[in-house]
Amino acid sequence: MTILSILQFIVNIIIVIFILSVLILGAILLIKDKRQKQHSVLRNYPLLARIRYFGEKIGPELRQYLFLADTKGKPFSRNDFTNIVLAGKYNSRMTSYGTQNDYEDGFYIQNTMFPLQSTELHIDQSPMISSFIYTIDNERLFDRDEHRIEAEIDPFYLADEDAIIIGSELKHPFKLKRLVGQSGMSYGALGSHAIRALSKGLGRAGTWMNTGEGGLSKHHLSGNVDIIFQIGPGLFGVRNEDGQFDMDAFLNLAKQTTIKAFEIKLAQGAKTRGGHMQGNKVTEEIAKIRKVEPWKTINSPNRFESINNSKDLLDWITKLQQHGQKPVGFKMVISKVSEVETLVRTMIETDQYPNFITVDGGEGGTGATFQELQDSVGLPLFTALPILTGTLEKYGIRKHIKIFASGKLVTPDKIAIALGLGADLVNVARGMMISVGCIMSRQCHMNTCPVGVATTDPKREKGLIIEEKEYRVTNFVTSLHEGLFNIAAAVGAASPTQISKEHIIIKKKDGNLQSIYDYKLKLLEHN
Repeated sequence: MTILSILQFIVNIIIVIFILSVLILGAILLIKDKRQKQHSVLRNYPLLARIRYFGEKIGPELRQYLFLADTKGKPFSRNDFTNIVLAGKYNSRMTSYGTQNDYEDGFYIQNTMFPLQSTELHIDQSPMISSFIYTIDNERLFDRDEHRIEAEIDPFYLADEDAIIIGSELKHPFKLKRLVGQSGMSYGALGSHAIRALSKGLGRAGTWMNTGEGGLSKHHLSGNVDIIFQIGPGLFGVRNEDGQFDMDAFLNLAKQTTIKAFEIKLAQGAKTRGGHMQGNKVTEEIAKIRKVEPWKTINSPNRFESINNSKDLLDWITKLQQHGQKPVGFKMVISKVSEVETLVRTMIETDQYPNFITVDGGEGGTGATFQELQDSVGLPLFTALPILTGTLEKYGIRKHIKIFASGKLVTPDKIAIALGLGADLVNVARGMMISVGCIMSRQCHMNTCPVGVATTDPKREKGLIIEEKEYRVTNFVTSLHEGLFNIAAAVGAASPTQISKEHIIIKKKDGNLQSIYDYKLKLLEHN
Protein backbone atom coordinates (compact mmCIF):
# COMPACT_ATOMS: atom_id res chain seq x y z
CA MET A 1 0.00 0.00 0.00
CA THR A 2 1.17 3.46 -0.78
CA ILE A 3 1.40 6.19 1.86
CA LEU A 4 -1.46 8.00 0.11
CA SER A 5 -3.75 4.96 0.32
CA ILE A 6 -2.86 4.46 3.99
CA LEU A 7 -3.74 8.06 4.73
CA GLN A 8 -6.99 7.67 2.77
CA PHE A 9 -7.83 4.55 4.81
CA ILE A 10 -7.16 6.40 8.10
CA VAL A 11 -9.33 9.31 6.99
CA ASN A 12 -12.15 6.93 6.09
CA ILE A 13 -11.89 5.27 9.50
CA ILE A 14 -12.03 8.66 11.22
CA ILE A 15 -15.10 9.62 9.17
CA VAL A 16 -16.84 6.34 10.03
CA ILE A 17 -16.02 6.76 13.73
CA PHE A 18 -17.29 10.33 13.64
CA ILE A 19 -20.56 9.34 11.94
CA LEU A 20 -21.08 6.45 14.37
CA SER A 21 -20.35 8.74 17.33
CA VAL A 22 -22.87 11.28 16.08
CA LEU A 23 -25.49 8.56 15.56
CA ILE A 24 -24.89 7.05 18.99
CA LEU A 25 -24.95 10.45 20.68
CA GLY A 26 -28.08 11.38 18.75
CA ALA A 27 -29.79 8.15 19.82
CA ILE A 28 -28.86 8.76 23.47
CA LEU A 29 -30.15 12.33 23.33
CA LEU A 30 -33.31 11.18 21.54
CA ILE A 31 -34.09 8.66 24.27
CA LYS A 32 -33.23 11.18 26.99
CA ASP A 33 -35.37 13.91 25.38
CA LYS A 34 -38.35 11.59 24.88
CA ARG A 35 -38.26 10.50 28.52
CA GLN A 36 -37.74 13.91 30.16
CA LYS A 37 -40.86 15.65 31.49
CA GLN A 38 -39.80 19.29 31.75
CA HIS A 39 -40.01 20.52 28.14
CA SER A 40 -42.98 19.66 25.92
CA VAL A 41 -41.33 20.73 22.66
CA LEU A 42 -38.23 18.70 23.44
CA ARG A 43 -40.38 15.66 24.19
CA ASN A 44 -42.38 15.86 20.95
CA TYR A 45 -39.78 17.28 18.52
CA PRO A 46 -36.30 16.56 19.92
CA LEU A 47 -34.23 17.72 16.96
CA LEU A 48 -36.19 20.91 16.25
CA ALA A 49 -36.28 21.74 19.95
CA ARG A 50 -32.50 21.57 20.24
CA ILE A 51 -32.13 23.79 17.17
CA ARG A 52 -34.58 26.19 18.80
CA TYR A 53 -32.58 26.19 22.04
CA PHE A 54 -29.38 26.89 20.11
CA GLY A 55 -31.07 29.83 18.38
CA GLU A 56 -32.27 31.21 21.71
CA LYS A 57 -28.80 30.86 23.17
CA ILE A 58 -27.00 32.82 20.46
CA GLY A 59 -29.93 35.17 19.74
CA PRO A 60 -28.68 38.12 21.84
CA GLU A 61 -25.31 38.09 20.08
CA LEU A 62 -26.93 37.80 16.64
CA ARG A 63 -29.23 40.74 17.36
CA GLN A 64 -26.44 42.83 18.86
CA TYR A 65 -23.96 42.35 16.03
CA LEU A 66 -26.02 41.50 12.94
CA PHE A 67 -29.72 42.32 13.01
CA LEU A 68 -30.36 45.40 15.17
CA ALA A 69 -30.02 48.82 13.55
CA ASP A 70 -27.06 50.87 14.74
CA THR A 71 -29.42 53.21 16.59
CA LYS A 72 -31.76 50.66 18.20
CA GLY A 73 -29.79 48.48 20.64
CA LYS A 74 -30.58 48.47 24.36
CA PRO A 75 -29.52 49.60 26.89
CA PHE A 76 -27.02 51.27 24.56
CA SER A 77 -27.18 51.30 20.79
CA ARG A 78 -24.32 50.13 18.64
CA ASN A 79 -23.61 53.79 17.87
CA ASP A 80 -23.44 54.66 21.58
CA PHE A 81 -21.09 51.75 22.21
CA THR A 82 -18.90 52.66 19.23
CA ASN A 83 -18.70 56.31 20.27
CA ILE A 84 -17.42 55.30 23.71
CA VAL A 85 -14.84 52.91 22.27
CA LEU A 86 -13.59 55.42 19.69
CA ALA A 87 -13.20 58.11 22.33
CA GLY A 88 -11.29 55.78 24.64
CA LYS A 89 -9.13 54.04 22.10
CA TYR A 90 -8.40 56.80 19.61
CA ASN A 91 -9.27 59.94 21.62
CA SER A 92 -11.63 60.86 18.81
CA ARG A 93 -15.31 61.43 18.20
CA MET A 94 -14.86 62.23 14.53
CA THR A 95 -17.56 61.02 12.13
CA SER A 96 -18.90 61.84 8.67
CA TYR A 97 -21.71 61.85 6.15
CA GLY A 98 -24.63 62.56 8.47
CA THR A 99 -26.57 61.58 11.55
CA GLN A 100 -28.41 58.27 11.81
CA ASN A 101 -30.75 59.66 14.44
CA ASP A 102 -34.36 60.39 13.61
CA TYR A 103 -35.34 63.97 14.37
CA GLU A 104 -38.32 62.99 16.49
CA ASP A 105 -39.69 64.59 19.65
CA GLY A 106 -37.21 65.20 22.42
CA PHE A 107 -34.51 67.53 23.72
CA TYR A 108 -32.32 69.51 21.34
CA ILE A 109 -29.40 71.89 21.82
CA GLN A 110 -29.98 75.41 20.50
CA ASN A 111 -27.00 76.71 18.58
CA THR A 112 -26.37 80.39 17.98
CA MET A 113 -25.86 82.07 14.62
CA PHE A 114 -22.55 83.44 15.83
CA PRO A 115 -20.65 80.76 17.77
CA LEU A 116 -17.50 81.45 19.75
CA GLN A 117 -14.00 80.84 18.44
CA SER A 118 -11.80 78.39 20.33
CA THR A 119 -9.67 81.30 21.50
CA GLU A 120 -12.72 82.80 23.21
CA LEU A 121 -13.39 79.72 25.34
CA HIS A 122 -12.34 79.42 28.98
CA ILE A 123 -10.17 76.30 28.69
CA ASP A 124 -7.23 75.30 30.83
CA GLN A 125 -4.91 73.20 28.66
CA SER A 126 -2.10 72.73 31.14
CA PRO A 127 -0.58 70.49 32.08
CA MET A 128 -0.89 68.20 29.08
CA ILE A 129 -1.82 64.59 29.79
CA SER A 130 0.53 61.75 28.87
CA SER A 131 -1.53 58.93 27.39
CA PHE A 132 -1.54 56.27 24.68
CA ILE A 133 -3.75 56.26 21.61
CA TYR A 134 -4.14 53.74 18.81
CA THR A 135 -3.34 54.17 15.14
CA ILE A 136 -4.80 51.81 12.54
CA ASP A 137 -2.26 50.43 10.06
CA ASN A 138 -4.44 48.06 8.06
CA GLU A 139 -8.14 47.23 8.26
CA ARG A 140 -9.26 43.80 6.99
CA LEU A 141 -12.47 41.78 7.03
CA PHE A 142 -11.59 39.56 9.99
CA ASP A 143 -8.98 41.63 11.84
CA ARG A 144 -7.02 44.86 11.85
CA ASP A 145 -3.42 45.84 12.36
CA GLU A 146 -2.93 48.75 14.74
CA HIS A 147 -0.35 49.95 17.16
CA ARG A 148 -0.38 52.08 20.27
CA ILE A 149 1.62 55.28 20.41
CA GLU A 150 2.47 57.52 23.32
CA ALA A 151 0.86 60.93 23.01
CA GLU A 152 0.51 64.20 24.88
CA ILE A 153 -3.17 65.10 24.73
CA ASP A 154 -5.00 68.34 25.54
CA PRO A 155 -6.84 67.93 28.86
CA PHE A 156 -9.69 70.42 28.33
CA TYR A 157 -9.91 71.31 32.01
CA LEU A 158 -12.30 73.95 33.27
CA ALA A 159 -10.61 77.31 33.81
CA ASP A 160 -9.95 78.22 37.42
CA GLU A 161 -12.70 80.83 37.41
CA ASP A 162 -15.20 78.17 36.27
CA ALA A 163 -14.06 75.45 38.69
CA ILE A 164 -16.92 74.02 40.76
CA ILE A 165 -16.53 74.07 44.53
CA ILE A 166 -18.63 71.76 46.70
CA GLY A 167 -18.90 72.61 50.40
CA SER A 168 -17.22 76.00 50.32
CA GLU A 169 -18.25 76.65 53.93
CA LEU A 170 -16.45 73.52 55.20
CA LYS A 171 -12.84 73.18 56.29
CA HIS A 172 -12.11 70.84 53.38
CA PRO A 173 -14.19 71.84 50.30
CA PHE A 174 -13.99 69.82 47.09
CA LYS A 175 -12.76 71.77 44.05
CA LEU A 176 -13.42 70.23 40.63
CA LYS A 177 -12.02 71.24 37.26
CA ARG A 178 -13.93 68.44 35.57
CA LEU A 179 -17.64 68.14 34.86
CA VAL A 180 -17.67 64.37 34.34
CA GLY A 181 -16.49 61.63 36.69
CA GLN A 182 -17.25 58.06 37.60
CA SER A 183 -20.55 57.08 39.15
CA GLY A 184 -20.72 54.64 42.07
CA MET A 185 -19.44 51.15 41.19
CA SER A 186 -18.43 48.89 44.06
CA TYR A 187 -15.45 46.62 44.33
CA GLY A 188 -17.23 43.31 44.12
CA ALA A 189 -19.70 44.45 41.50
CA LEU A 190 -16.54 45.10 39.45
CA GLY A 191 -13.35 43.09 39.82
CA SER A 192 -10.01 44.33 41.09
CA HIS A 193 -8.53 44.75 37.59
CA ALA A 194 -11.42 46.96 36.47
CA ILE A 195 -11.28 49.08 39.64
CA ARG A 196 -7.52 49.55 39.30
CA ALA A 197 -7.74 50.50 35.62
CA LEU A 198 -10.49 53.00 36.41
CA SER A 199 -8.63 54.46 39.39
CA LYS A 200 -5.45 55.02 37.39
CA GLY A 201 -7.22 56.28 34.28
CA LEU A 202 -9.50 58.66 36.14
CA GLY A 203 -6.63 59.93 38.28
CA ARG A 204 -4.57 60.70 35.19
CA ALA A 205 -7.56 62.51 33.67
CA GLY A 206 -7.93 64.62 36.82
CA THR A 207 -11.45 63.63 37.78
CA TRP A 208 -13.24 61.76 40.56
CA MET A 209 -14.17 58.16 41.34
CA ASN A 210 -17.22 57.12 43.36
CA THR A 211 -16.58 53.95 45.38
CA GLY A 212 -20.12 52.65 45.21
CA GLU A 213 -21.64 51.29 48.42
CA GLY A 214 -19.13 48.43 48.79
CA GLY A 215 -16.53 50.37 50.76
CA LEU A 216 -12.98 51.53 50.03
CA SER A 217 -10.37 49.05 48.79
CA LYS A 218 -6.67 49.26 47.97
CA HIS A 219 -7.71 49.00 44.33
CA HIS A 220 -9.59 52.31 44.50
CA LEU A 221 -6.43 53.90 45.87
CA SER A 222 -4.08 52.51 43.22
CA GLY A 223 -4.37 55.67 41.11
CA ASN A 224 -3.96 59.31 42.07
CA VAL A 225 -7.71 59.89 41.95
CA ASP A 226 -10.15 61.95 44.02
CA ILE A 227 -12.57 59.68 45.88
CA ILE A 228 -16.24 60.20 46.66
CA PHE A 229 -17.03 57.60 49.32
CA GLN A 230 -20.55 56.23 49.04
CA ILE A 231 -22.44 55.10 52.13
CA GLY A 232 -25.25 52.68 51.34
CA PRO A 233 -27.92 51.16 53.61
CA GLY A 234 -25.54 48.28 54.34
CA LEU A 235 -23.06 50.81 55.81
CA PHE A 236 -20.12 48.89 54.28
CA GLY A 237 -16.86 50.53 55.24
CA VAL A 238 -18.42 52.56 58.06
CA ARG A 239 -20.03 49.80 60.14
CA ASN A 240 -19.00 47.83 63.18
CA GLU A 241 -19.15 44.07 63.62
CA ASP A 242 -22.84 44.33 64.55
CA GLY A 243 -23.66 46.16 61.33
CA GLN A 244 -24.32 49.54 63.02
CA PHE A 245 -22.88 52.88 61.91
CA ASP A 246 -19.37 53.45 63.29
CA MET A 247 -18.52 57.14 63.66
CA ASP A 248 -14.84 56.35 64.30
CA ALA A 249 -14.63 54.48 60.98
CA PHE A 250 -16.24 57.46 59.25
CA LEU A 251 -13.79 59.90 60.85
CA ASN A 252 -10.83 57.74 59.83
CA LEU A 253 -12.04 57.95 56.24
CA ALA A 254 -12.66 61.70 56.50
CA LYS A 255 -9.03 62.18 57.57
CA GLN A 256 -7.76 60.65 54.31
CA THR A 257 -6.77 63.38 51.87
CA THR A 258 -7.78 61.22 48.91
CA ILE A 259 -11.40 61.12 50.06
CA LYS A 260 -12.98 64.42 49.02
CA ALA A 261 -16.69 63.88 49.77
CA PHE A 262 -19.30 61.43 51.04
CA GLU A 263 -22.48 60.36 49.24
CA ILE A 264 -25.39 58.77 51.11
CA LYS A 265 -27.13 56.38 48.76
CA LEU A 266 -30.89 56.35 49.25
CA ALA A 267 -31.49 54.70 45.87
CA GLN A 268 -30.22 54.40 42.33
CA GLY A 269 -32.11 54.34 39.09
CA ALA A 270 -32.12 50.64 38.34
CA LYS A 271 -32.79 49.60 41.93
CA THR A 272 -34.73 51.72 44.37
CA ARG A 273 -33.40 49.59 47.20
CA GLY A 274 -30.14 48.53 48.79
CA GLY A 275 -27.49 46.58 46.93
CA HIS A 276 -27.37 42.90 46.01
CA MET A 277 -24.35 40.70 45.43
CA GLN A 278 -24.32 36.98 44.66
CA GLY A 279 -22.32 34.87 47.08
CA ASN A 280 -19.91 33.59 44.44
CA LYS A 281 -18.61 37.17 44.03
CA VAL A 282 -18.03 37.75 47.76
CA THR A 283 -14.34 36.87 48.08
CA GLU A 284 -12.41 36.85 51.35
CA GLU A 285 -11.02 40.31 50.56
CA ILE A 286 -14.44 41.79 49.77
CA ALA A 287 -15.96 40.20 52.87
CA LYS A 288 -13.24 41.75 55.03
CA ILE A 289 -13.86 45.22 53.59
CA ARG A 290 -17.62 44.93 54.08
CA LYS A 291 -17.42 43.04 57.41
CA VAL A 292 -19.63 40.21 56.19
CA GLU A 293 -19.20 36.45 55.71
CA PRO A 294 -17.37 35.39 52.55
CA TRP A 295 -19.13 33.47 49.77
CA LYS A 296 -22.60 34.36 51.07
CA THR A 297 -25.07 36.48 49.10
CA ILE A 298 -25.37 40.06 50.37
CA ASN A 299 -28.67 41.92 50.37
CA SER A 300 -28.51 45.43 51.81
CA PRO A 301 -31.62 46.81 53.54
CA ASN A 302 -34.06 48.73 51.36
CA ARG A 303 -33.23 51.90 53.28
CA PHE A 304 -31.28 53.17 56.26
CA GLU A 305 -33.02 51.95 59.39
CA SER A 306 -32.39 55.28 61.16
CA ILE A 307 -33.73 57.46 58.32
CA ASN A 308 -37.53 57.62 58.15
CA ASN A 309 -38.12 61.10 56.75
CA SER A 310 -36.46 64.21 55.34
CA LYS A 311 -35.58 65.58 58.76
CA ASP A 312 -33.79 62.37 59.76
CA LEU A 313 -31.80 62.52 56.54
CA LEU A 314 -30.82 66.18 56.94
CA ASP A 315 -29.95 65.72 60.63
CA TRP A 316 -27.54 62.91 59.76
CA ILE A 317 -26.01 64.84 56.86
CA THR A 318 -25.41 67.83 59.12
CA LYS A 319 -23.81 65.60 61.75
CA LEU A 320 -21.43 64.10 59.17
CA GLN A 321 -20.60 67.54 57.78
CA GLN A 322 -19.78 68.89 61.23
CA HIS A 323 -17.67 65.93 62.29
CA GLY A 324 -15.87 65.23 59.01
CA GLN A 325 -15.67 68.81 57.65
CA LYS A 326 -15.97 67.42 54.12
CA PRO A 327 -18.89 67.69 51.67
CA VAL A 328 -21.80 65.31 52.25
CA GLY A 329 -24.68 64.73 49.86
CA PHE A 330 -27.09 62.01 48.89
CA LYS A 331 -28.22 60.02 45.86
CA MET A 332 -31.89 59.64 45.03
CA VAL A 333 -34.41 58.51 42.43
CA ILE A 334 -37.29 60.93 41.85
CA SER A 335 -40.93 60.19 41.10
CA LYS A 336 -43.02 62.39 43.40
CA VAL A 337 -42.92 66.18 43.31
CA SER A 338 -44.64 66.21 46.72
CA GLU A 339 -41.71 64.35 48.31
CA VAL A 340 -39.19 66.70 46.73
CA GLU A 341 -41.19 69.68 47.99
CA THR A 342 -41.32 68.21 51.50
CA LEU A 343 -37.55 67.72 51.38
CA VAL A 344 -36.92 71.28 50.23
CA ARG A 345 -39.27 72.78 52.81
CA THR A 346 -37.55 70.78 55.53
CA MET A 347 -34.20 72.17 54.40
CA ILE A 348 -35.54 75.72 54.74
CA GLU A 349 -37.25 75.07 58.09
CA THR A 350 -34.19 73.45 59.67
CA ASP A 351 -31.59 75.53 57.80
CA GLN A 352 -29.81 72.28 56.93
CA TYR A 353 -28.57 71.66 53.40
CA PRO A 354 -26.73 68.79 51.75
CA ASN A 355 -23.69 69.95 49.82
CA PHE A 356 -24.92 68.07 46.78
CA ILE A 357 -27.72 65.84 45.50
CA THR A 358 -27.19 63.12 42.92
CA VAL A 359 -30.21 62.42 40.71
CA ASP A 360 -30.14 59.01 39.06
CA GLY A 361 -32.67 58.37 36.31
CA GLY A 362 -34.68 55.18 36.07
CA GLU A 363 -32.63 54.27 32.99
CA GLY A 364 -29.48 54.04 35.11
CA GLY A 365 -27.57 50.78 35.36
CA THR A 366 -26.60 48.35 38.10
CA GLY A 367 -24.60 45.20 38.72
CA ALA A 368 -27.63 43.32 40.06
CA THR A 369 -31.31 44.09 40.58
CA PHE A 370 -34.78 42.71 40.02
CA GLN A 371 -36.54 43.09 36.66
CA GLU A 372 -39.52 44.94 38.06
CA LEU A 373 -37.35 47.59 39.69
CA GLN A 374 -35.10 47.99 36.66
CA ASP A 375 -37.86 48.41 34.11
CA SER A 376 -40.69 50.38 35.68
CA VAL A 377 -39.77 52.14 38.94
CA GLY A 378 -38.50 55.73 38.94
CA LEU A 379 -38.66 58.54 36.40
CA PRO A 380 -36.10 58.90 33.60
CA LEU A 381 -33.37 61.47 34.21
CA PHE A 382 -34.56 64.18 31.82
CA THR A 383 -37.90 64.22 33.64
CA ALA A 384 -36.56 63.83 37.18
CA LEU A 385 -33.79 66.41 36.92
CA PRO A 386 -36.06 69.39 36.07
CA ILE A 387 -38.35 68.41 38.97
CA LEU A 388 -35.51 68.76 41.46
CA THR A 389 -33.88 71.86 39.99
CA GLY A 390 -37.26 73.49 39.38
CA THR A 391 -38.30 72.93 43.00
CA LEU A 392 -35.01 74.28 44.36
CA GLU A 393 -35.38 77.35 42.14
CA LYS A 394 -39.02 77.80 43.16
CA TYR A 395 -38.04 78.00 46.83
CA GLY A 396 -34.92 80.07 46.20
CA ILE A 397 -32.33 77.64 47.59
CA ARG A 398 -30.69 76.39 44.40
CA LYS A 399 -27.46 78.23 45.29
CA HIS A 400 -26.91 76.07 48.38
CA ILE A 401 -26.73 72.73 46.55
CA LYS A 402 -24.72 71.26 43.66
CA ILE A 403 -26.49 68.72 41.46
CA PHE A 404 -24.93 65.55 40.02
CA ALA A 405 -26.87 63.82 37.23
CA SER A 406 -26.54 60.22 36.05
CA GLY A 407 -28.31 57.87 33.69
CA LYS A 408 -26.92 56.93 30.25
CA LEU A 409 -24.98 60.19 29.83
CA VAL A 410 -22.16 58.75 27.73
CA THR A 411 -21.77 61.33 24.96
CA PRO A 412 -21.13 65.10 25.09
CA ASP A 413 -24.55 66.01 23.65
CA LYS A 414 -26.46 64.04 26.31
CA ILE A 415 -24.25 65.54 29.03
CA ALA A 416 -24.86 69.05 27.67
CA ILE A 417 -28.63 68.48 27.81
CA ALA A 418 -28.31 67.40 31.46
CA LEU A 419 -26.32 70.56 32.19
CA GLY A 420 -28.99 72.62 30.49
CA LEU A 421 -31.67 70.96 32.61
CA GLY A 422 -29.89 72.12 35.74
CA ALA A 423 -27.10 69.66 36.55
CA ASP A 424 -23.75 71.02 37.72
CA LEU A 425 -21.86 67.76 37.33
CA VAL A 426 -22.33 64.38 35.67
CA ASN A 427 -21.60 60.83 36.79
CA VAL A 428 -20.97 58.03 34.29
CA ALA A 429 -20.80 54.31 35.13
CA ARG A 430 -21.43 52.06 32.12
CA GLY A 431 -19.48 54.35 29.80
CA MET A 432 -16.49 53.82 32.08
CA MET A 433 -17.11 50.06 32.06
CA ILE A 434 -17.13 50.00 28.26
CA SER A 435 -13.86 51.95 28.31
CA VAL A 436 -12.20 49.13 30.26
CA GLY A 437 -13.58 46.43 27.97
CA CYS A 438 -17.26 45.76 28.76
CA ILE A 439 -19.07 44.28 25.74
CA MET A 440 -22.58 44.53 27.25
CA SER A 441 -22.97 40.77 27.72
CA ARG A 442 -25.30 41.49 30.68
CA GLN A 443 -23.79 38.87 32.97
CA CYS A 444 -22.70 41.31 35.70
CA HIS A 445 -24.67 39.55 38.45
CA MET A 446 -23.49 36.04 37.54
CA ASN A 447 -19.70 36.43 38.02
CA THR A 448 -19.23 35.16 34.47
CA CYS A 449 -18.31 38.43 32.73
CA PRO A 450 -16.40 37.22 29.63
CA VAL A 451 -14.03 40.22 29.57
CA GLY A 452 -13.08 40.35 33.25
CA VAL A 453 -14.86 43.61 34.11
CA ALA A 454 -17.83 42.68 36.33
CA THR A 455 -16.35 39.57 37.91
CA THR A 456 -14.13 38.60 40.83
CA ASP A 457 -13.11 35.34 39.15
CA PRO A 458 -9.28 35.57 38.85
CA LYS A 459 -9.23 33.52 35.64
CA ARG A 460 -11.65 35.84 33.89
CA GLU A 461 -10.00 38.97 35.30
CA LYS A 462 -6.76 38.02 33.55
CA GLY A 463 -8.34 39.12 30.28
CA LEU A 464 -8.39 42.74 31.46
CA ILE A 465 -4.92 44.28 31.14
CA ILE A 466 -4.80 47.22 33.52
CA GLU A 467 -1.81 48.90 31.84
CA GLU A 468 -3.75 49.05 28.57
CA LYS A 469 -7.30 49.86 29.69
CA GLU A 470 -6.36 52.66 32.10
CA TYR A 471 -5.40 54.90 29.18
CA ARG A 472 -8.71 54.29 27.47
CA VAL A 473 -10.45 55.66 30.56
CA THR A 474 -8.22 58.74 30.48
CA ASN A 475 -8.93 59.32 26.79
CA PHE A 476 -12.68 58.82 27.23
CA VAL A 477 -12.89 61.43 29.99
CA THR A 478 -10.79 64.03 28.16
CA SER A 479 -12.65 63.42 24.91
CA LEU A 480 -15.99 64.02 26.63
CA HIS A 481 -14.76 67.35 27.92
CA GLU A 482 -13.45 68.37 24.49
CA GLY A 483 -16.92 67.62 23.14
CA LEU A 484 -18.53 69.73 25.87
CA PHE A 485 -16.36 72.70 24.93
CA ASN A 486 -17.35 72.19 21.28
CA ILE A 487 -21.01 72.39 22.27
CA ALA A 488 -20.37 75.40 24.49
CA ALA A 489 -18.83 77.23 21.54
CA ALA A 490 -21.79 76.27 19.33
CA VAL A 491 -24.32 77.76 21.76
CA GLY A 492 -22.24 80.86 22.42
CA ALA A 493 -21.05 79.99 25.94
CA ALA A 494 -17.44 80.42 26.99
CA SER A 495 -17.55 77.30 29.17
CA PRO A 496 -19.80 74.24 29.45
CA THR A 497 -20.56 75.42 32.99
CA GLN A 498 -22.54 78.22 31.34
CA ILE A 499 -24.84 75.85 29.42
CA SER A 500 -28.32 76.49 30.84
CA LYS A 501 -32.02 76.11 30.10
CA GLU A 502 -31.78 78.88 27.50
CA HIS A 503 -29.64 76.54 25.38
CA ILE A 504 -32.04 73.56 25.40
CA ILE A 505 -35.36 73.28 23.58
CA ILE A 506 -38.00 70.54 23.39
CA LYS A 507 -39.41 69.55 20.02
CA LYS A 508 -42.80 67.89 20.25
CA LYS A 509 -44.28 65.30 17.90
CA ASP A 510 -46.53 67.90 16.31
CA GLY A 511 -43.54 70.10 15.52
CA ASN A 512 -44.20 72.70 18.20
CA LEU A 513 -41.41 73.83 20.51
CA GLN A 514 -41.38 74.14 24.29
CA SER A 515 -38.88 75.99 26.45
CA ILE A 516 -37.25 74.29 29.42
CA TYR A 517 -38.74 76.99 31.67
CA ASP A 518 -42.28 75.99 30.60
CA TYR A 519 -41.36 72.31 30.79
CA LYS A 520 -40.25 72.63 34.43
CA LEU A 521 -43.37 74.64 35.25
CA LYS A 522 -45.72 72.06 33.77
CA LEU A 523 -43.91 69.18 35.50
CA LEU A 524 -44.32 70.86 38.88
CA GLU A 525 -47.94 71.86 38.24
CA HIS A 526 -48.93 68.45 36.89
CA ASN A 527 -47.54 66.62 39.89
